[in-house]
Amino acid sequence: MTTTLITGANKGLGFETARQLIAAGHTVYIGSRDVERGRRAAERLGARLVRLDITDDASVEAAVKAVEADGGLDVLINNAGVEERGANNVVIGPADVTADVMRETFETNVFGTVRVIHAFLPLLRRSAAPVVVNVSSSLGSLTRVATPGTPTYAYPGVAYPASKTVVNVITVQYAKAFPNMRINAVEPGFTKTDLNGNTGIQTVEQGAEIIVRMAQVGPDGPTGGFFDAEGTLPW
Repeated sequence: MTTTLITGANKGLGFETARQLIAAGHTVYIGSRDVERGRRAAERLGARLVRLDITDDASVEAAVKAVEADGGLDVLINNAGVEERGANNVVIGPADVTADVMRETFETNVFGTVRVIHAFLPLLRRSAAPVVVNVSSSLGSLTRVATPGTPTYAYPGVAYPASKTVVNVITVQYAKAFPNMRINAVEPGFTKTDLNGNTGIQTVEQGAEIIVRMAQVGPDGPTGGFFDAEGTLPW
């Protein structure tokens, strides 16, 4: 039985990813900062709950101990993320972005991702087929962001794309360091979730597909790559 932990899984893409992986036979831990919301989500899905605030060392360490006590971990999905927006749900652009906005975004999307990977590495290294999936974005692709005439080029924000570019670099470096693991970044697409104020055009079912697919890659599958539902994305 494959055991999987998904951060930020009490709603949205994380919740749907958990639903699909449970249907595929995984034992799934719902990582949730809010215990009550996480409990309700876990009960609905038939999942396990672990309280997990990826911005807090003590919370992450406690989550590792809880998962280890139950037997270990095979798949880690770093799904939790934030996108800083201003008044009226408007993306904060270059004229208004501040160091504090960048710091808040990176605290979750970058430092939180590293904190969780680092803490769970000992458990993953004990697995016969360890997998890490980092939920990124095509906004983290410098190629896409710099290509005129595309939706990615038109996105005005600074903090969120920058954080996802760093997530992509993190993915590559960890994949090189741990060749026995399958470590990849994925782009779920512009999905309707609370992250973007429900302005997305895809359903969570559509968005979760690539996350679920990459969570199930075998030892001979790709690693150190960046993928969406259609294939490989440019860095």
